[in-house]
Amino acid sequence: MDTPTRWAGAAAGVAVGTLVDFNPEPDVQLLYAFPAFGLCVMAGVLAADLIARPRHSWIRVAEVTPRRVRDHVPRALATFLAAQALILTVLVVIAASTATADSEGRSGRALAVECPAGSQLLGPWPGLYYAWPALGGMALGTVACALLLRRVTLRSQTDDQRRIQARAAVGAWGVLVTAPLFAVSFTMAVVVLSLSCAGVAKVFALAALALTAFTSALSGCHCLGVLLIPQAYTEARS
Repeated sequence: MDTPTRWAGAAAGVAVGTLVDFNPEPDVQLLYAFPAFGLCVMAGVLAADLIARPRHSWIRVAEVTPRRVRDHVPRALATFLAAQALILTVLVVIAASTATADSEGRSGRALAVECPAGSQLLGPWPGLYYAWPALGGMALGTVACALLLRRVTLRSQTDDQRRIQARAAVGAWGVLVTAPLFAVSFTMAVVVLSLSCAGVAKVFALAALALTAFTSALSGCHCLGVLLIPQAYTEARS
């Protein structure tokens, strides 16, 4: 029953992101849709945890060892996602601090560059209008994930059930991290590619941004699988 409930949360997240208008601009709308999706999935994980019944054996043994969140969280995945969250924060700060108004006068939508051949105004550039949904959604999702992991850890159920629910929660948080990271890094890469100057710095920046976008895309797909069928990954590790 817990798997259909998680899938229902994911379906609700897609519906909210599609039907609710957060912003008139499609790219910003998508950035708001990512947190909505992730939070709905976490709600599905919480609902699955609420309806899940612990599987007891005939002989019940009292546990005296305190339960810790880190004992049930997939450490490698969580560490990798934390690194990507840090990269997202750095990229958003860099983009916001270098952004300027575009040709229509909208603040923080373009990058102004002075080249020998003349000045360039390139966009769209992920300025502050990207920062609020990207970092705000990630922060909100981080708090929700931490609370959910604590509940899953303290609840009376088997260790396998805890690992499955914890992995699903981390997968949902991973979507909140990797999706905006892909959007920000890809958008920045497109602008850097359009630069007519910068030389070697352009090559290195473009390579780093392309690698970040590619890695975040793969991580996002992995997290999507983790949150929808976490038991498959848990069984593979056992």
